[in-house]
Amino acid sequence: MWHPLAPDLTPLSNDELMTKYNELNVRWQQAHRAGAVSVLSQMSLLLETYKQELNKRHTKMLEEASSRNPLFKNIIDIK
Repeated sequence: MWHPLAPDLTPLSNDELMTKYNELNVRWQQAHRAGAVSVLSQMSLLLETYKQELNKRHTKMLEEASSRNPLFKNIIDIK
């Protein structure tokens, strides 16, 4: 679910998006420790928005890698 007041995340680079996600996660933990229950649900929704954007980008990168190299498809190589 997307937070209705979330900023547009598309212009951010992957590093900027991850940094903002990590900062928001730290703030969520601080609010949780402080017992700010009224804020936690909104912050959780915003965290989920950032997480979905990250997942969307990772999926797109994987699809692009698969399309460039046919040997990359469906390979899990653990050594």
